[in-house]
Amino acid sequence: QVVLVESGGGLVQAGNSLRLSCAISGHTFTSYNVGWFRQAPEKEREFVAQISASGTYTYIADSMKARFAISRDNGWNTVYLQMNSLKPEDAATYYCAATKLWQRVNPIDYDYWGRGTQVTVSS
Repeated sequence: QVVLVESGGGLVQAGNSLRLSCAISGHTFTSYNVGWFRQAPEKEREFVAQISASGTYTYIADSMKARFAISRDNGWNTVYLQMNSLKPEDAATYYCAATKLWQRVNPIDYDYWGRGTQVTVSS
């Protein structure tokens, strides 16, 4: 069993940065790749980024590569999503999720999910 809890969301002005955290518990945490997704109201859940179990490899959606970065600290059982130059269209609920599969952009491929953290971007 893997439990994920997101934090770090909030209200931010357009152009500013925000770092989201995903705290993960479970004795098999280091065997899972972790991804971030986002979902805006009335839109489908969208892939943002994924990081490998070791933290060596990252995979970021093309449209977000220039502004977002993903990292993990296995010592603290935490995965981070750094978001820079935020835009109003980045506003959404952001979720982290765990999977043993790599380079997966479809939410159906993820086994465990957090409850999400809300990001609001004011223009």
